Amino acid sequence: MKVKITSQCMGDRHCNKLCPDVFEYDEDQLLSIVKFDEIPEKYEDIVRKAASECGADAIEIIE
Repeated sequence: MKVKITSQCMGDRHCNKLCPDVFEYDEDQLLSIVKFDEIPEKYEDIVRKAASECGADAIEIIE
């Protein structure tokens, strides 16, 4: 699975707190970024949770 942060990101950092191994906050762009091109299987469930809890619907999952 792949994950993309869309331009709707509000930079609230919820995904960063929920899964810091996958998401990182970019201080220059003021939004979260994904550390991986392909999400490791062990993080897939927590990434899905982050996407469902994103208030801006800014986390796009590509299966």
